[in-house]
Amino acid sequence: MSKIYYTLTDEAPMLATHSFLPIVKAFTKHADVEIVVPDISLSGRILANFPESLTEGQRIPDFLAELGKLATQPDANIIKLPNISASVPQLEEAIAELQKQGYNVPNYPAEPKNDEEKAIHAKYAKVLGSAVNPVLREGNSDRRAPKSVKDYAKANPHRMGEWKTDSKTAVAHMNDGDFFGTETSTTVENEGKFRIVFYGNDDTEKVLKDFAPLKAGEVIDSSVMNISALKSFVKSAIAQAKEKDVLLSAHLKATMMKVSDPIIFGAIVETYFADVFEKYKEEFDALDINPNFGLATLYEKISGSPKEEEIKAAIATTIANGPRLAMVNSDQGITNFHVSSDVIVDASMAALVRGGGKMWNKDGKEEDTIAIIPDRTYAGFYDAIVEDMKKNGAIDPTTFGTVPNVGLMAQKAEEYGSHDKTFQVSAEGTVKVEDENGNTLLEQKVQGGDIFRMCQTKDAPIQDWVKLAVNRARLSNTPAIFWLDKDRAHDAQIIKKVEKYLQNHDTTGLDIRILDVKDAMLETLKRAREGKDTISVSGNVLRDYLTDMFPILELGTSAKMLSIVPLMNGGGLFETGAGGSAPKHIEQFLHEGYLRWDSLGEFLALQASLEHLAQTQGNDKAQILADALDAANAKFLQTDKSPARKVGGIDNRGSHFYLAMYWAEALANQTKDAEIAAKFTPIAQAMQENEAKINEELIGAQGAGQDIAGYYHPNEAKTYAAMRPSTALNAIIDKL
Repeated sequence: MSKIYYTLTDEAPMLATHSFLPIVKAFTKHADVEIVVPDISLSGRILANFPESLTEGQRIPDFLAELGKLATQPDANIIKLPNISASVPQLEEAIAELQKQGYNVPNYPAEPKNDEEKAIHAKYAKVLGSAVNPVLREGNSDRRAPKSVKDYAKANPHRMGEWKTDSKTAVAHMNDGDFFGTETSTTVENEGKFRIVFYGNDDTEKVLKDFAPLKAGEVIDSSVMNISALKSFVKSAIAQAKEKDVLLSAHLKATMMKVSDPIIFGAIVETYFADVFEKYKEEFDALDINPNFGLATLYEKISGSPKEEEIKAAIATTIANGPRLAMVNSDQGITNFHVSSDVIVDASMAALVRGGGKMWNKDGKEEDTIAIIPDRTYAGFYDAIVEDMKKNGAIDPTTFGTVPNVGLMAQKAEEYGSHDKTFQVSAEGTVKVEDENGNTLLEQKVQGGDIFRMCQTKDAPIQDWVKLAVNRARLSNTPAIFWLDKDRAHDAQIIKKVEKYLQNHDTTGLDIRILDVKDAMLETLKRAREGKDTISVSGNVLRDYLTDMFPILELGTSAKMLSIVPLMNGGGLFETGAGGSAPKHIEQFLHEGYLRWDSLGEFLALQASLEHLAQTQGNDKAQILADALDAANAKFLQTDKSPARKVGGIDNRGSHFYLAMYWAEALANQTKDAEIAAKFTPIAQAMQENEAKINEELIGAQGAGQDIAGYYHPNEAKTYAAMRPSTALNAIIDKL
């Protein structure tokens, strides 16, 4: 029997799974396909790492590690939904919830003081940030909007905010002392080992990372974020926002860049509230307040202290004296500086561009903003699109071309900030990357508080990435642009490899170019405004940003993208879109029983997964299911059965019903397999006859708050009950 591994994750995708999975299991078993459901949610990852703290009945396998091994096998077929890339506050919330439920997992020691706490800290480090993606991504990504989705978006354009030529919105970035400016890079000639060592100017020596393998041909980099230069830059950005009388906002990725970006976020918060941190230094030291955790944790820690109201007033005064802070939630008073993981740059900047350069102020009104993106490595990408919008106005979704992406991400390529090679140094000195013979491969001068990071990009994934780009350009007859900046040290090394490996392929008649990031953005936008398509070929971090920006402009959401990862050993990983809106949607569901999450990404991934299964394992019935699901997806879009905006309309559960009905109809009407047609004919008929009743039951379940007994680790029975409220639909599905 063939197997598809359908991951259980978090928040809105987790809720949607409890509605959609019974349908998927019921349909696919008739193609001899077993659906396996590994739990890689944040709570699942926590429990898997602390079996010694749990009872036998509470223990669960380390599904993520198992999936990581599976991803290297030729028969791997994994559907991966968006998961929480946890920040420290999210981790602590999840731990508290599990403890309340009776799971004796230890508290997270942010600053471990003994060997026991260090061991606990190391285990939680495996859970924090982008813990899932580096493990599963044993291949490069091929992400695009399917033609049916693109056609629907053109015929039903989403709302775009108006961009004005006099918009005051701008991207503020550093001009020196950032990762871009300090980066050094080299290509390793011989296989060996490396370690990272800090040498203090006071003759101290500390091994930051012990020996790890190096492969011949891989590109290694080192760079430093100078904290004093960062704080100086933030002061100037604050002054710029004050002078322009606009909002101030910070846009980072403290989830994926889990070491560096929380520190950068903390430097921004501490600089903005410099007078508060200076005046109440003693109180903050006593309460162990760390600016990296933002205002939310600060407010929690001062709660009940003698100076609570005084400190709150001082914070309010700083904000009132400006510049005003952009808001995450105006109604609840949650600012852009509350939690580092609340504003993720790829989603927040895409929303800003779609919205005409605006963010929300404390009164719930839109305003221009100075967007702080300190590091020039990617700030130029956003600066270019903001300036283009000011000059040329908002894009028109009805005529805009499409921008698929081929992303270099296999084997943890360029996983900046989410690995064990990023450190904040405590003193002045030099950080060296050394080989096993003591030779210096890379080195950086550092000051106390600076952030050092190293990156590895192996050669085999680069070769695979170039091959995938050429194949996509050939298959779709579309120009491809490698987004590589010749003035960036890392990119300069990658450019040499791209130019070398392109010679291994027949590129006759293809338009394949290498452009600096800013030029690539401007050329791609120019072509897209003319209705022309362009493949973006990028490194991993930029892939993350591109595959939110363009889908949100083109389709109104990044959840409707088809994301295929052809694994390097022959398997397939099928990702279902971005999860930036997942927290907002689960909150709405818990409060009013309405789930707005759009599962089209899951539908598209399932179709591609079944097709891959058919092609690699000779499962003809899987191909019939895939073809029928493709037809169902097209009808789903044509009839506009995606979730509506408000209670009373079709929500995620209703979307699943219509997809199931259209899928059953297509299977009943196909003529390649009489047995499958006979099985699904009465199912399709029953759904059609009960359509009104099913809709009545689904809509009737809306409007009231939902108790699923947990946010990070909900009760399974309660969640299924909440997500399967139609007895009529359940009876039909269960017949299968």
